[in-house]
Amino acid sequence: MRITRKAVFAAVAATSVLALAACSSGGGSDEATDDAGINTETSINIAWNQPFYSANGNSNTGNATANSVILYLLNSSFYYYDQDLNLVQDESFGTYEKVSDDPLQIKYTFADTAKWSDGTPAGPADLLLEWAAQSGKFNNVEAEYDDEGNISNQDALDAGVYFDAASPAMALVEETPEIDGDSITLTYTKPFADWATAISMNLPAHVVAQRALGIEDAQEATDALVAAINDGNVEDLSPIAKSWSTDWNFASMPSDEDLLVTSGAYQISEFEQEQFITLTANPDYEGDHKAVFNKVTVRYNGDPMGQAQALQNGEVDLINPQATADFKAAVEAMDGIEVASGPEGTYEHVDLQFANGGPFDPATYGGDAEKAKKVRQAFLKTIPRDQILENLIKPLDETAELRNSYTQVAGSPMYDPIVEANGQAEAFALDIPGATALLAEAGVPAVTVRLLFDPENTRRQNEYELIKASAAQAGFDVQPYQVQTDWGTDLSNATAFYDAALFGWQSTSTAVTESDANYRTGAGNNFYGYSNATVDGLFDELQVATEQADQEPLLAQIETELVNDAFGVTIFQFPGVTAWNPEKIGNVSKLTIAPTIFYGFWEWTAGEAASE
Repeated sequence: MRITRKAVFAAVAATSVLALAACSSGGGSDEATDDAGINTETSINIAWNQPFYSANGNSNTGNATANSVILYLLNSSFYYYDQDLNLVQDESFGTYEKVSDDPLQIKYTFADTAKWSDGTPAGPADLLLEWAAQSGKFNNVEAEYDDEGNISNQDALDAGVYFDAASPAMALVEETPEIDGDSITLTYTKPFADWATAISMNLPAHVVAQRALGIEDAQEATDALVAAINDGNVEDLSPIAKSWSTDWNFASMPSDEDLLVTSGAYQISEFEQEQFITLTANPDYEGDHKAVFNKVTVRYNGDPMGQAQALQNGEVDLINPQATADFKAAVEAMDGIEVASGPEGTYEHVDLQFANGGPFDPATYGGDAEKAKKVRQAFLKTIPRDQILENLIKPLDETAELRNSYTQVAGSPMYDPIVEANGQAEAFALDIPGATALLAEAGVPAVTVRLLFDPENTRRQNEYELIKASAAQAGFDVQPYQVQTDWGTDLSNATAFYDAALFGWQSTSTAVTESDANYRTGAGNNFYGYSNATVDGLFDELQVATEQADQEPLLAQIETELVNDAFGVTIFQFPGVTAWNPEKIGNVSKLTIAPTIFYGFWEWTAGEAASE
C-alpha cells in the first residue's frame, strides 16, 4: 500500500469544549440483541483531533490519519497488523499469495463472506479500480491551482481522465491485472520489497460505476467499469475517475446513501460537521472482525485539556490527543481512569518548499541553486529543536530524544547507522552565527518565511513561537500562513503560498519503501517540488532490495542526499498518552502506527455502563 499523506492533523477550535449529542452514554438497561448477535444498546464515545472528511483514503486528498482511523472501522481489508506489528491476512475477507517471483505476481482471492453493506459481493473489480486509480496509467491531465489553492482547470479535468492518486508501487504494475472468477492477479515489472502491502481495498466499484456511468444495476455497472479499464475507454474512464476522486469527499452526512456503502463492521449513521460522526454496527457483516459496540461515536476536539474535561465529565470514554504536560497530569489525577503512555509512530518535522517562488526556491535568485540552498540551510540551523524537546516533549516523556532520521524510528535496527551516516544532527544543530553567515554569503540578510501549521493545535502554536523567536536572531521573519480551508488540504493544494510546513507524518505500515512517496520526484507526498535524480535512483534500487543488509546503505544514502539538499529537518517522535474509562470500555490496545487507539475494535469489551 502506498504511504502518502498520512499526516497527523489536528483541527477544531483549541479552546472549545467537546460537542455533545443526543447519543452520549447513559445508564444501563436490559440487553437487546439484533439478528447478528450485537447488543443494540451498547455505545462508546471516543474523542479525536481532526474531523473525518473523506471516505476515499487512497486519494491524495483523503489520505490522512483523520480519515484512516474511521475507515479502519468501516471497511475490510486483505490484511491487518497485530499487536506486535506482524502482518496478518483476514481470511474472512480474502487471501493473497505470491504465485511467481519472475515476474513478481501476486494473486488476490475474495472470500464468500466479503461483501458490501448493500449486499453486493466484494470482488476483483474493486481491486482493479484501485489499481487503475493509483497506477497513473490512465491519467491524461493534471490538476492546476489558482492563487488561493483552488483547482483552476476543472473543465480540463472533467474532460480528461484524472485520478487523484499516485502510487510508486502500482506504477510498477504496467499490465492490466487479470481477473479469473473471484481472483485477480497483479504482475510487476520488477521485484518489489513491499508487495504484501502494495494495494488495499477502498471504494465499491459498482457504486463508482453506477454514479459515473448512470447504470442502475450493480452487476451491469461493475461489468461496464471492468470493460472501461480493460479497453482504456477514455469516454467512460473520465467520469469514473471524477467520481472516484471527488464523490467520497464529504465533511457531513451526505444526502446520497450510496456514498455510505462499506465492506466492514460499521456504517456511518450520523455525521455533524466538525462535531461528531456516529458509526452503527453493520448487521449484514459476515467477517471475523465483528462490532462489539452497536454504536461508536467519535467526537472532535483539538484541545487536549478539552478532551480531558470531557473524559472526566463522562462525555467521552476514550481519548488520545496530542498530549501536553498539563493534560498528562490532569488524566493521571482522575479517579477511575486508566492511563497509558509511550512513544507513537508519528514524528514532527519541518519541510521546505523548493519550487513555489519563495525564499527557498532557486528561481527566486535567478536560478542560483547554491544561493537557495544556503538560505534553506540557514533556516534549518535556526530551528530550536533541543528547546522544543525540553519545553514541550520531555515533560511528557523524560527519556525523549531528538529524532535524526527521515525514515527510521529511534530504536529500530537501522536507526543508529543511518543517523551516523546522514549527518543531520551536525548539519542542523542550532547555530545562529552559522545561519547568519550563510545568509550573508547568499546576499539575503533578511528573509520572510510563511510557515504552515495547524493554528488551533496548542503544541504547534508553542512550537511556532519558539521557531519564530529563534529564527529572528538570524534575520528570518517567520509568519504564520493564513489557512484558507482545512490546513491539511492546504498542505497539498496551496503550495505556492507557504514556504515551510510544520506537521507530523504517521505511518500506516511497516513497509521499507514507505518514504518513497515523500521524497521521490512528483510523488504523492512530495508537495514541495523537490527533485533529486540520485534519490529517485536509490528508491528504484530500494524497491527491489528484499534484505535489510541491502536496504540500510540505500536508506543512508537517501538521507544523506536529503541533508545535503536541506530538504527539511526532523524534530521528535510523538509522546503518546491514552486515557479511558474502564467501566465503559475494556481491552484497549494501541498501535504505534495508524489506526492507533482504534486498533482491534473487534476485541474491545463493553463495560456494564456502556449501554445507552
